[in-house]
Amino acid sequence: MKQSVKERFAEYPEDARSRLEALRNMVFQLAEGLALGEVDESLKWCEPSYRVKTGSPIRMDWKAKTPNHCYVFFHCQSKLVDTFRALYGQELVFEGNRALVLDLSQPMPEFAIKHCLELALTYHQRKHLPLLGA
Repeated sequence: MKQSVKERFAEYPEDARSRLEALRNMVFQLAEGLALGEVDESLKWCEPSYRVKTGSPIRMDWKAKTPNHCYVFFHCQSKLVDTFRALYGQELVFEGNRALVLDLSQPMPEFAIKHCLELALTYHQRKHLPLLGA
């Protein structure tokens, strides 16, 4: 973990930090498992950000104004969140066309989240496909 990202993670409350670390681990595991190359980890707008060459950037954060939730942000001009909503609208909560909202008091729906992250990490390979090839 890059130092600036590590410092940012250290600022989160424990419940948010553990959820965000689990999401971060998913990104790295998926990128490795799909042989997507190196994950660029940095801070964008003071939020941990992850990107691979084949994908659309993924950011994640926790906000003090909504302490019971953390967020996974996707490029708002992509088809990602609309596709996630079509696939997992009964299971996941979304904010507009840019974010997945995770309730820290609920178990993480790992299958759905991993699938969403995989679609984002491989977005440039699938953006022309209906429902991103899901």
